[in-house]
Amino acid sequence: MKTRMKIHVIKHVSLVLVIIVAHSAIVMLLWNLLIPAIFGLASINFWQALGLSVLTRLLFGGIVGKFLMGFWGHSHHNPIRERWMKMTSEERKEFIRDRHHRHCHRSDFFDTKETEKDA
Repeated sequence: MKTRMKIHVIKHVSLVLVIIVAHSAIVMLLWNLLIPAIFGLASINFWQALGLSVLTRLLFGGIVGKFLMGFWGHSHHNPIRERWMKMTSEERKEFIRDRHHRHCHRSDFFDTKETEKDA
């Protein structure tokens, strides 16, 4: 059982590493194709691309946001989700039916007077 768990962990770690390498390679290639030609800046190597990826994730909340969510749960208040969680199954079905009717089956889409004349 422990060997299966080790293999499972090794596969996941390997997959994460492959994704990180592929992402950094794509950032490096796109930077080197676009930025020097557009802005005249220098090309970057793989490690600089990796660092740039980490920096942008930190600045724009990718890693930090997920990290904090793991510690404190949902850090933002979601009243719609809270309302949904308090509904019974019948209320949820009615809510879905009402939304579906409002957005998908607009009663004023066709003029009923004209369809009655045609019949």
